Parts: sequence; structure tokens; C-alpha cells
Amino acid sequence: MNWSANEFIWLDWVVLAIGVIGIAWAIYRTIKKDKEKMKGADSQDYLFGKGEPWYIIGAAIFAANIGSEHLVGLAGTGAKDGVGMAHWEMQGWMILILGWLFVPFYQLLNNKLGKIITMPDFLKFRYTQRTGSWLSIITLIAYVLTKVSVTAFTGGIFFEYLLGLPFWYGAIGLIAITAVFTVFGGMKGVMTLSAIQTPILIIGSFLVLFLGLNMLGDGSITEGWSQMMTVCNQAHNGFGTTHMFHTDPADPMYPQFPGYVVFLGASIIGFWYWCTDQHIVQRVLGQTKGEDNAKVIARARRGTIAAGYFKLLPVFMFLIPGMVAYALAQKGYGIEMDITNTHDTDGAFAMMVKNILPAGVKGIVTIGFICALVASLAAFFNSCATLFTEDFYKPMKKGKSESHYVMVGRIATVVVVLLGLAWMPIMMGMGNLYSYLQDIQSLIAPAMVAVFTLGIFSKRITPKAGEWGLIGGFLIGMIRLITNVITESGKATMDGAFWEYTSWFWQTNWLIFECWLLVFIVIMMYIISLFTPKPSAEQIAAITFTNDYKKMIRESWNAWDVIATIGVVALCAAFYAYFW
Repeated sequence: MNWSANEFIWLDWVVLAIGVIGIAWAIYRTIKKDKEKMKGADSQDYLFGKGEPWYIIGAAIFAANIGSEHLVGLAGTGAKDGVGMAHWEMQGWMILILGWLFVPFYQLLNNKLGKIITMPDFLKFRYTQRTGSWLSIITLIAYVLTKVSVTAFTGGIFFEYLLGLPFWYGAIGLIAITAVFTVFGGMKGVMTLSAIQTPILIIGSFLVLFLGLNMLGDGSITEGWSQMMTVCNQAHNGFGTTHMFHTDPADPMYPQFPGYVVFLGASIIGFWYWCTDQHIVQRVLGQTKGEDNAKVIARARRGTIAAGYFKLLPVFMFLIPGMVAYALAQKGYGIEMDITNTHDTDGAFAMMVKNILPAGVKGIVTIGFICALVASLAAFFNSCATLFTEDFYKPMKKGKSESHYVMVGRIATVVVVLLGLAWMPIMMGMGNLYSYLQDIQSLIAPAMVAVFTLGIFSKRITPKAGEWGLIGGFLIGMIRLITNVITESGKATMDGAFWEYTSWFWQTNWLIFECWLLVFIVIMMYIISLFTPKPSAEQIAAITFTNDYKKMIRESWNAWDVIATIGVVALCAAFYAYFW
């Protein structure tokens, strides 16, 4: 048997089959045991899960973030542009803001409303009913247009390069398996799968990294790293791809990532995603049922700290292996890659798995990758079901049984699956996938950041200001998206007076546009607040900590929490210092 075969052999398929069966059995047993404990279906347990240990929370947050866009897109951008996209991944420090700052606010509102809240619940309470409804609509649209379809699309590419499956077989198969898993597993199934796949994914990805560096360095990992840095420093006409900030206008990456504004733009998207997005926050809110507030907040915060450490890993798990793949291709080590061809670079990680890992290990690592894809998609499906059930259906159909609400959530999941499939062919004709994904997020994030931040920290912002800040910001973002499609993200030459007079709107760099959009929304909200009714005393109370609540928060953390938090920040800073 050829242990170093550059393809899947019978041993890999046997390992893969046994692993999938074993994981399915483990999840089935976990869900069955949990249902027996629950003594009947409960919609909030299905949608949110129950109290899990802090390390499971951290693993679930990490797994919810890791999708096929990382396996394909992040490795692909590493091969093409090096660490330029690392700003969006080196955000362990941003997750800390969720645990230290936002969790206490969300828990306070949980107590006010007497239930586990969704993000639309927060906006309905702080602003207006319409504001929360619009957030649900925006989130559902974003999930269908970006999360579900993008993950399935990149999953199809991954399986095409790794297993040789036709693209559509891999994409549709992934969605079908995930849909069945989500419908019957609920949040408990997602949390269990996350716990299983996380160690496999981490170990497997680092095997790819170290074995790739070992091959590049002819038996030396340190020499392999040196060779990778040397080769990547010569890329892009000698400007290199080993630094995170591109300040020279002659640098080929400057038009996409101009100077230091890239950090601010990435932080805006990160703040929205990690602190206010239902997909991530649900992993924390699911821990808030029926316990002492201090214990709930402590466990949720420690879960986010653990997730902060986990979030340091994807750059080394996916992005740098993409850089290694590029270096191996340049030195003729059996990997063929043209960085001007997006399809080639997107297959970088799958090519590494096929060419670097020994037989049998390929099968084990692929199990982790499949779990990651399913867990990520399932988390999106489950969040969509939560938003629809809690924010649309329950208010219209009160008094139904818990099993009825669970069934409605399952139906909503199926609808999301179908919509994601329907959007994929359209999305595939809209250019570079990863750029498309980041562009969408940059147009949605500013309104979310402004509305949530001012809603919590400013008592002067009125309900109508929040409502129009969210709606207005979203509509401006969608107009910019339409112009992006028409003008090929500002690259096309557009004739006519209209395009000439509006060039500032559609030609401005996407990161600069994102920053100015946030500034505009904040100013607009303050101006509207001058002419609209003030928030009620009840709304102000929802963002005001009493002395007892402040004391409870203080009792929820200790010195080790602070030390662990500083560790996350220090490691992020060290990465920036090395790749500056």
C-alpha cells in the first residue's frame, strides 16, 4: 500500500465511513439522552440549547465561525494575497468584547423580559417593534444571500478538489445532509457536533501546516517557514504578501486594502459579527436558562475567552497553509497553482490535504472538515429558524404547544435551505466569492454597529432614531450593492451624467465607504433624536445597571479571567507585530 499516495485510497474511504457512522451514533445518543432529561419537546431548548460548560461554549462559537469559506476562501486568499485578509481572522480580542461587555446587557434584558432574548428582541425593547422586525428581515436576507449559499458553494469546491466529486454533487449533498441534521438535531446536535469536530479540525489542520513546512524545508519545519517567507516576499511584483498593512500606492494590494483603514474596516465587521449577530450570540444566550445570573455570566464570559484563544488558530490552520501551498507550487513540489486563477487558489487547502497527508490520516482529517461544514451550516439554519419562530410566528400564533413551535422552526429551516439553493446560481455569476462575501458584510455591518452601540451606551438616542438608523443604513448599503453589481465593484467604465455625478458613491474603496457609512448613520441618529420623542423610563432602565447588578457582575469574574483575557490580547498584538 502506498502510504504517501496523492489521492484518496481505500483506507481513507474506510476511515471516513467508520468515522461518519460513529459520529452519527454519538450525536443520536446525546440527543436521545437530552430529550429524556427534558421530558418532552421544548422550543427554547431546541432553538437555544441548554447550559453547557464554558469550554463547550467556546468550541461552539469557534465551530459556528469556521465554515467552508475558511477551508476554501481563507486558504485561497492566503495563497493569493498572503496575510492581507488576516485582519478578519485575528479577532480573538473582539470576541472578548462580547463576553465582558455585551453578555451582561443581554442577560439584564433576559431578566426584564423573562425569557431568552434574540437580537431582534433587544431592538424591539430598546427602540420600536418595527426596528426588531427589520433586523430579523435583514438577518434572514443576509443568511440566505451570504452564509448558506456561500458555505455550500465553497463546500462544493472543497469536495471537488479533495474527493473529485462534481461541484454540484458536493454543494447539494452538503446542504441536504445539513438540513436533515439540523431538523432532527436542533441546537443540542449542533453543540455536540461542534465539540466533536473542533479537536479533529485543529489537529488535522496543523498536521497540514507542519507537514507542508517540513516538505518545503526538505525535512526542517523552521527552514520551511523561512522558505515560505522568502517566496511570499517576492510575490506581487516584489511588494510581498507577508505584511498586513499595504501603504504604498504602487502595491498591487493597495487598491483593495488601502493603508491602515483596513484595520478599522475589519473591526467594524468584526464588532457586528461577534457582538450582535444572532448566529454567534445565540451560542452565548443559550446558556442563560434557569440559573443564577452571576454563574450564567461567568460561564458565558469564560466561553468567549476560550473562543478568543480558538480564534487565534484559523490563520495558522488555513491562511498560512495557503501561503505554504503557493510556495510549494513556486518551487515545483507537485502542486500546480496559478494565483491569477481564483479556482486554483480556492483549491489550495484541498490540494495540501491530498498531497501532504499520508493515507488514512486523509480520511480522519476529512471527517473533521465534514463536521465543520455541517456544524457551520447547521448553525446558520438553526439561527434562521430561531429568528422566524421567536420573532414572527410566536407573536402571531400565541398559545400553541411547544412541539408545534418546534415543527414551525423545522419548516423554516427547510425554507432557508431551498432559498439558499435558489440563490447559488445567481451568486456564482457575481465574480470573486470571497470579495463578494466581505463586500456584503461591509454594507450591513455599519447600521448594526451604530444601532446596537448607541442603543446600549447612549440614553439620548430615541426609538425612532434607532429605527431609521437601521432601516436607512441598510437601504444605503443595498443601493451600494446594486451599483457594485452593475459597475463590477467600481471597476467598470460607466458613461453618462448620472454615473459621473455619483462616482463618489460607487467608486469609493469598499473599506473607506464602510467607515463613512458608519459615521453618517451615527450622525443621522443623533439628529433624529433631537426631533423625536425620548425613550421611555422602562427602555432606559433596560440599559441601566443598578448597584446590585454591578455587584453581581463584579462577583462573576476573578483574577484568572483577567489573566486569560490579557493573554488573548497579547497574542493578537504579537501576530500584528510579526507581520506588520
